[in-house]
Amino acid sequence: MRLLSLIAVLGLSACMPAQQAQVSKSYSETSAPGIGLPAMQGFAAASSMSPMRPNAEIARDFLDLEFRMESGRALPNFSRFEGPITVKLTGDVPATASAEMARLINRFRSEAGLPISFAQPGDSASITIEFQPRAQMAKVVPMAACFVVPRVQSWAEYKAERNGPKVDWTTMTKREHVSIFAPSDASPQETRDCLNEETAQAMGPLNDLYHLPDSVFNDDNFNSVLTGFDMLILRLHYAPALRNGMNEAEAAKHLPALLAQMNPRGGAGVSEIKTIAPRSWVAAVEGAFGPRGGTAARLRAADMMLSIALAQGWHDGRLAFSYYAKGRAMANTDPAQAVAALSEAGRIYRSMPGAQVHVAHVDMQLAAIALAAGQSDQAMAFADRAIPAAKRAENASLLATLMLIKAEALQNAGRVAEARGLRLDSLGWARYGFGSERQMRARMAEIANLGAQGGRG
Repeated sequence: MRLLSLIAVLGLSACMPAQQAQVSKSYSETSAPGIGLPAMQGFAAASSMSPMRPNAEIARDFLDLEFRMESGRALPNFSRFEGPITVKLTGDVPATASAEMARLINRFRSEAGLPISFAQPGDSASITIEFQPRAQMAKVVPMAACFVVPRVQSWAEYKAERNGPKVDWTTMTKREHVSIFAPSDASPQETRDCLNEETAQAMGPLNDLYHLPDSVFNDDNFNSVLTGFDMLILRLHYAPALRNGMNEAEAAKHLPALLAQMNPRGGAGVSEIKTIAPRSWVAAVEGAFGPRGGTAARLRAADMMLSIALAQGWHDGRLAFSYYAKGRAMANTDPAQAVAALSEAGRIYRSMPGAQVHVAHVDMQLAAIALAAGQSDQAMAFADRAIPAAKRAENASLLATLMLIKAEALQNAGRVAEARGLRLDSLGWARYGFGSERQMRARMAEIANLGAQGGRG
């Protein structure tokens, strides 16, 4: 299940003053009603890198992903599809969904070796992806952006069976029909993100682990497209040596040989086996990033995250995420302490393989704080450092936000023509990342207000 974005590109509002500043003229010129928007930008073919972690560590992660659910419930049996896998899109299908699914199918075939294709018209599919209005989905699963369900083939069937044993993953020993439900009114980027994670989980592991730095199977949502680690997990999931109905111990016996064959680079290095985060820390994450609660409540939850992380002795991405949460929560009330917390998050993320996009999110927050403080050169430096990683991660909303922050910093530095050009360039990415013109203009206004605040310094 992909949660409503806990981080995405949120948090800039935490840097806003209590009274919104006058919107700058540069924003008004770019966003005036009637001005045409540039064509929506898109990303070229993805090229994922092999995981850079020891195979013993990956084997433990595989077992935790495969034999546990996000709720913490154990899965007694391994399950997968047998034979060719087919997919169909139904409901109010977004305009970009078919092309995104075709691109994803090509990746599954070439990178994970999966026999997956679109179902023929009129045929029943292994995986049905049904798009419903977000408001309808929220009535049933309020915190989910999109989710996957076994043994049903429609939204109507799911609603009728959702409280019964039919949709219980713990009773599965073989997958035959699985449905994914996704919002029909999402941005192109959110549609793509849902297709990536939910289709992978429909075919493969059902759990998410907060300690994975290089995977979409992590509810921090930093990674939004399937990584090399994810494709390796799917390739393992469909290895001939594994079979439906296996328990954890039976599957574990095959992993060393399979990983030695599939990931020979992972034979070296010292593995670090990580325990699954306790539910108390997960609850604190939801409090720090969820849709409810004000600044004080978010800060209390972030402090709880950090307290638990330190007590657990973590020094991985979960500790970094805790510092990130604290810095984000303090950006409005104590920018100096926010910078200290975010800098510590960035330091930890930079020490981890596969965490470049995490660092980019930290740099975005630091750039926003610098912009609001009138430190234009520093804001530009943070943005310039983060933009390449945002592009590699195919995160258009993050990329557009970074470009807009840099444009406002350029404006405040008197480089008006450069600012105008960069602001216009950002809009093609914003169309993909944010979707609606209303959301685009809201983000532009938010950042312009930060620039106006800093420009008074």
